[in-house]
Amino acid sequence: MAGHSKFKNIMHRKGAQDKKRAKEFSRLGREISVAAKLGGDDPESNIRLRSAISSAKGLNMPKDNIERAIKKGLGNDPDSNYEEVRYEGYGPSGVAVIVEALTNNKNRTAAEVRSTFSKYGGNLGETGSVIFGFERLGNISLNKVLVSEEDLFDFLVENETDDYEVSQNEYIIWCDQNKLHQLNEKIIQQYGQTNFADLIWKSKNTIKIDKDTAIKLFKFIEIIEDNDDVQTVSSNFEVDEDVLSSLTT
Repeated sequence: MAGHSKFKNIMHRKGAQDKKRAKEFSRLGREISVAAKLGGDDPESNIRLRSAISSAKGLNMPKDNIERAIKKGLGNDPDSNYEEVRYEGYGPSGVAVIVEALTNNKNRTAAEVRSTFSKYGGNLGETGSVIFGFERLGNISLNKVLVSEEDLFDFLVENETDDYEVSQNEYIIWCDQNKLHQLNEKIIQQYGQTNFADLIWKSKNTIKIDKDTAIKLFKFIEIIEDNDDVQTVSSNFEVDEDVLSSLTT
């Protein structure tokens, strides 16, 4: 029975990984479509498209998927008329949350996001209700094995971007939103493929949360991120490393 249980756990993990991968493909596919729609299908002249394609290749997204997403963006298919929308509100324990989505049906997406907020004891607010506590920045993540922290620090200073954090496996880099795509390309050329490059909302002040709140909040964020329309979720929570480790081991 132990062997069977282990096999089930492996299959569950594989299923979760496949689901996450499919979600990432969907998220990047929409970003590629919107980038192509707004700036054309030439990655050389459309830096947003070039960055999205680079991220897709970094996740081994099939070439056919990338080309299909570009064609969707250039076509007149009503299903591919994605709009960028932002939702603001408060999640469990009053944590501020910003949700950004690309959707072809704003009513559907708003209803689903509002329902998730309500289910977890939060509430969706008006536009502008929490955004004053955040700043718009470019966000790039890079595997630590690709470069030493000392070398990366020197590189970031040279490129007038020295705000970064170090996690267990990655460097998390913050930059001026207008420099995101150029900086991402420089990092790829210098060190290798980045894991993530996108615009996010970074909180100016954080709220420290305990383990019980973290469990509820992470579940809430997981459900929000599972929504096919959602691209990014930003929040102002802070959690101690020991609490985080206890939840991920």
